[in-house]
Amino acid sequence: MLITDLAATVTYMGLCEEVRVMCSLARQQPITLKWIDDEGDPCTISSQMELQEAFRIYSRNRNSGLLLHVFPSIPVKPGMPCPGEDREY
Repeated sequence: MLITDLAATVTYMGLCEEVRVMCSLARQQPITLKWIDDEGDPCTISSQMELQEAFRIYSRNRNSGLLLHVFPSIPVKPGMPCPGEDREY
C-alpha cells in the first residue's frame, strides 16, 4: 500500500500522473482508479467530475483520506471488473 497526501483541488490528470509516478507505471500504461462508496460498491474515477464527487461524498462521511484502488489495466467492458480486481472489497 502506498500513501500520499493530495489536495482536494488536484485534477484528475494530475492524480493519474501522481499515481503513475508512485506505482512506477509508464505514461502510456492504462490505469483504472476506484474508490469504495458507503454501500461497499467500487466506483470508478475516470474524469474530473467523478473525482470531485468522490472527494465530496467521502469527506462528508469520513474524517480520513480517500482510499483509492489502482489497477494497471482497464475493464474488458464498461462496468466490468478490471483484470485482477477482487470483487470483494
